[in-house]
Amino acid sequence: MNDMAHQGFELEPTKALSVEKVLWVRHWNEHLFSFAVTRPASFRFRSGEFVMLGLQVEGKPLLRAYSIASAAYAEELEFLSIKVPDGPLTSRLCNIKEGDQLYLGRKPTGTLVADALKPGSRLFLLSTGTGLAPFLSLVRDPDIYDCFGQVILVHSVRRVADLAYREELESQLADDPLVQDQALLQFHYVPTVTREPFRTSGRIGTLIEDGTMFQGVSGPAKLDPETDRVMLCGSMAMIRELAAQLEEWGFEEGSNAKPGDYVIERAFVD
Repeated sequence: MNDMAHQGFELEPTKALSVEKVLWVRHWNEHLFSFAVTRPASFRFRSGEFVMLGLQVEGKPLLRAYSIASAAYAEELEFLSIKVPDGPLTSRLCNIKEGDQLYLGRKPTGTLVADALKPGSRLFLLSTGTGLAPFLSLVRDPDIYDCFGQVILVHSVRRVADLAYREELESQLADDPLVQDQALLQFHYVPTVTREPFRTSGRIGTLIEDGTMFQGVSGPAKLDPETDRVMLCGSMAMIRELAAQLEEWGFEEGSNAKPGDYVIERAFVD
């Protein structure tokens, strides 16, 4: 381990970075984990945004962009990460423990926010793998249920064990005091597993084509740019494929400057 957080050294904040303490770590399986850090009193973000996060390696901050999984009102900042054995940051980050220190960027940003979408009646959050993270923030936000009559979260993974947060999402956020009443009526969770037996299998595109994604959801069993809004986060292949399909169906990509019918996180794609 070369990062200073594990060698007993205190990290020093900079103009762009604060130093935060790890509050807890949860390992979902051998290549997926969640953790939370302290939240600076001045730190503000919109549900769905990302921030730079990292460790000190060989005397310098090593940073990567991480979507914030916690609600915008939460007292702590929560993140979801994969473990990459030879990854410059994640190979170290996966070994963090409660009490360790991390660098946190002071300026969150991003395009996976409600402000980048036009008003609509249904919001579809389509994710693969750790692309779930920004949507965990969004579905915990009371404002999202005021903006959309239905919120449908689709999470596609390879194995059942990769369905992080499954119990919480299957309960329709029953333990969340701020959104539990709205989520019970408006929130739909659609997990799908592509490489193991599960009640729902197939990639997201398949679930759209065969109507599986719309089961239990009010309205037509298809995506309509007149009423539906879509957010995409996850693998590059999924984003490219579904974004192209949405464009064919008449959806227009939105941004903070010009709201549209669907959004992707441009910082991660470009």
